[in-house]
Amino acid sequence: MKKTANRRNFLKLGLASVIGMTVGKDLLVKPAHAADLPQLTEDDPQAKALQYVHESPDSEKHCANCALIQGNDGDEWRPCGIFPGKAVNANGWCSAWVKKP
Repeated sequence: MKKTANRRNFLKLGLASVIGMTVGKDLLVKPAHAADLPQLTEDDPQAKALQYVHESPDSEKHCANCALIQGNDGDEWRPCGIFPGKAVNANGWCSAWVKKP
């Protein structure tokens, strides 16, 4: 009985994944525009967990020179891969910061 339950769960998960990828692909193709996104607040639970601040304490490390930020250089608020659906301040910083190559 346990093998049937595991196989059944595997098939459900596999089917859900295929459906999610099929339906979600349009969301992944559409680029995020910071003007369309709400600004990330420092009170946001995920921001708190990653110690996000709007002003970086280190002038060498800020969102504008992070590999995870998206959008156009020079924009004050830009989308970030760490905070989907929110725009981060280009002068900000979080503990997920990674230097651009």
